Amino acid sequence: MSEADDSLKRAGKPRPIRVLQVYRTYFPDPQGGLQEAIRQACLATQPFGIRHRIFTLSPAAQPRIIRRPEGVVYRADQHLEITSSGFSLSAVAPFRALVQWADVVHYHFPWPFADLLDLLARVDKPRVVTYHSDIVRQQFWLQLYRPLMRHFLNQADRLIATSPAYAESSRVLQDYREKLEIIPLGLDERAFPEPSTEEIHATREQYGQDYFLFIGVLRYYKGLDTLLEAVQESQLQVVIVGDGPEGQRLRALARVRGLGNVQFAGIISDQQKVALIRGCRAIVFPSNARSEAFGITLVEGAMLGRPLICTELGTGTTFINKHNETGLVVAPDDASSLRQAMEQLHADPALAEQFGRNSRQRFERLFSAQPLGRKLSALYRQL
Repeated sequence: MSEADDSLKRAGKPRPIRVLQVYRTYFPDPQGGLQEAIRQACLATQPFGIRHRIFTLSPAAQPRIIRRPEGVVYRADQHLEITSSGFSLSAVAPFRALVQWADVVHYHFPWPFADLLDLLARVDKPRVVTYHSDIVRQQFWLQLYRPLMRHFLNQADRLIATSPAYAESSRVLQDYREKLEIIPLGLDERAFPEPSTEEIHATREQYGQDYFLFIGVLRYYKGLDTLLEAVQESQLQVVIVGDGPEGQRLRALARVRGLGNVQFAGIISDQQKVALIRGCRAIVFPSNARSEAFGITLVEGAMLGRPLICTELGTGTTFINKHNETGLVVAPDDASSLRQAMEQLHADPALAEQFGRNSRQRFERLFSAQPLGRKLSALYRQL
């Protein structure tokens, strides 16, 4: 027991609930929506008496321990990566020590190595698994992994789906309805820094205004080929923020097609991200596979009152973005429909502003930090 916990006990107050968050990658390594979702969950539950540590792997795990506002990050060396899943030969001992500290272990699925860690470390604490996505692309590996996956999910005390749509459409989750809860991801506005006047001017100078903005890791399922096709030979301006496995190929494709109306911003600061979102005509999110289970970028856009364009995947994207209310929804891999949606919002600023107001209201009702923190902390305490 720490000195702080001991003093709480002497004062007759309950000590904080200790939660170990477990995912394959985390800040300060390259950013993505799921890392941000974990950060926000930690921040949202702190006011409810929850303390967090985060266990992860890193190709360059120095320093091993990083203290951040949302919790302490513990990193082990990543020695191998198979289909974006990191593995480590030295992670079991430090993981087991962290499990001993924790009251609840909260895994973020899918990460097959976490299933193996749970087995090897003989975890005997309550387990929560946020089921972020089905395994969609790696069907060969899924056949090999399925027995371990089923054992892992069977051992979990609770499973969390981040939207009703994903809970209803995932074949895997249908087998676990008795222990399934719906807790949407959320954002704490206070965690987003206010850009300075200079940063706002610099962003406007570099990227202009009324552009369509994509933010995310550049992966195969993000639908960015469709986005590039949609704006070819048009006046529509697009800014693509982020990097990833598809980054080099997409930049080359834009050059070959002569897309001078597309700018790749790469990895940017949080201040720049806020400035870019505020300056855009709409957030565009053209993902084309169920690997896109939620879309934290859509929530960021809604938080800052921007209209949204996304695709219908039967996942959380259309739980966040309601067609003709907070923005527009199109079919995946349909460049023509995507272009029409972008042109509609570009030609009708009043409609775009109305969608933006509606998206802000939906954010306040469903995706702000307060409901996330209340629901998640109640689950931890129940377990």
